[in-house]
Formats: sequence, structure tokens, C-alpha cells
Amino acid sequence: MSAPELIRIVSRDSPMALAQVERVRTELAALHPATVTEVVPVRTTGDKWLGDLSKVEGKGAFTKEVDAALLAGEADLAVHCVKDIPADRPLPAGTTFAAFLERDDIRDALIHPEGLTLDQLPDGTRIGTSSVRRVAQLAASHPHLECVPFRGNANRRLAKLAEGEVDALLLAAAGLHRIGRPEMISDLLDTETMCPPIGAGVLALQCREGDTATIEAVTGLNHPGTYREITAERMFLHVLQGHCNSPIAGYATAHRNGDLSLRACVFTPDGKTVLNAHEWAGPLDPATLGTSVAVALLRQGARELIDGIAH
Repeated sequence: MSAPELIRIVSRDSPMALAQVERVRTELAALHPATVTEVVPVRTTGDKWLGDLSKVEGKGAFTKEVDAALLAGEADLAVHCVKDIPADRPLPAGTTFAAFLERDDIRDALIHPEGLTLDQLPDGTRIGTSSVRRVAQLAASHPHLECVPFRGNANRRLAKLAEGEVDALLLAAAGLHRIGRPEMISDLLDTETMCPPIGAGVLALQCREGDTATIEAVTGLNHPGTYREITAERMFLHVLQGHCNSPIAGYATAHRNGDLSLRACVFTPDGKTVLNAHEWAGPLDPATLGTSVAVALLRQGARELIDGIAH
């Protein structure tokens, strides 16, 4: 089947989201030079609401309007950050993942105007972040720092930092590269210091199930190693049934020898309890690995911990 003449791509309208769409357009153009792509930007609830995400459907607030445009036939392909796609519920009926692009950097980055690293920050430094995952881990490792609720797209957060609303920021390294601001990074945090969110650094391409032409056109963008990693990670999160206030972190790694590993953590919001699990698998089905790691954490008490957090 030949590729469609036109593929309409729907995405959030933030600068970072539109930069992500340009990556998809570039890769599609290399794969199908005759196909024209058109961008359909939408404003999501998560972008409009700058308060607590748990009050507006959690992370699903970043995907609802995009999904609606896809299902309504206003677009043919949706681009999502995997970390923004809820895993405690299925994809909207009638849609499917067609590809996962090769993974970018999964690490968190510190932005400090004077270039200090995380370990150099003095007592009382105000760090802007609304991520419960980051707050919990900082509470465990750097309790002398103060986390300040901080939402908005990356450019808006950087502007607020420049205005002095906080002393430092934590943002995704991949996101800073996507908006062309990697020079802002003063410290890249290794995954032992700050375990990333499930789906970090990965863009998902979502289509309507019956749109075989578009599915076949974008399947060539799928990265096999990333596909295995995300399959394991999302099954892990699905089994745990975490919500947007659950401090859950983890990442899978597809190793060159064919092995797949998954490290994951569940925290209390104050960082005083940390549950860890890390397992390896050879050719084992990635979903089985994700389930196994989730079960290991459930045996440590993850269910009670997650259910005890208000959302």
C-alpha cells in the first residue's frame, strides 16, 4: 500500500510539542518524500490549567483534546510524549499506537542561573517543580532544598526563573534539547539521583485503528528497542494502577545482547519510604517483565502506599 498523499498531525500547541511534531515530519519526509504533512495544533486542558493536575484528570489532561481530534477525523496521526499518556486506563477505543520513536535522553536536568550543580545548592534553595516524582526524590536525597509548585510549558518556566520566582528549575533534558535550550542545563542528574518518569524521552505516534494506510506509513519510524522498553514500562505502570499523585518512577533498558532490564521505584510523597525493584530478562516478553517488576513492588507494599495517597 502506498503512503497517503497527506497526513494531518495533531499535537498540543506548546513550543515543545510543535518541535516534537517537526521531528516526526522530518523523519516521515525521509521515509515518504511524496507525502505532505500538515500540523493541527490543539490547546489541551493541561496546558490551560496551571493548578494541581489531579483536579483535571491528571496526565490525561494533556492528551484528551488530541485524542478527540484524532477520533473525530480532524487529523490522521497524533504525537504524544509517552510520559503524558495515562497507563491506568486503555487508549481511547478506536485508536492504537503505530510507532515509538527512538528514545531521547531520559535524565532530568537542573537549571541554575549561576551554574551550580544539585549537590552545590545551599540550604533553602527554591526549586520549581510540580512533579510528585521529583519532589519525593528530592525530599529523600536533598531534604534541605525547598520545592515550589511550578507548572507551565518549559519556556514559561524558564521565564519565571529569570524573573526570580524560584532559584532553580528541574526539567527534562530531552525537552530542553527539543526547544533548542540545552545551554541552560547546569547539571544532568544521573538516574540513581533522579529516577525518570515512565515513558521518559519517547514520542508515541497514535492512529485510528482502521486507518491502515497511515499506520503502514508511520510503522517504519518505530524503533524496536524503544518499543520493547515502553511495552515493559507501560505494563508495569498499568499493573500498579498509579495515579497522577503517585510518586512512581522507572525505566527499561534494551541491551545490545538482547537482554531487557527494568528498574522501578515507588515513593511516599515525603520521600521517607522508597520501594525498589530491578529485574533483567533475556528474550522474555517485555510485558511479562513489566508485570514481574510491578508484582515485586506490590509484595513490598506498593499497593497500600499508592492507595494511601490522595488524588
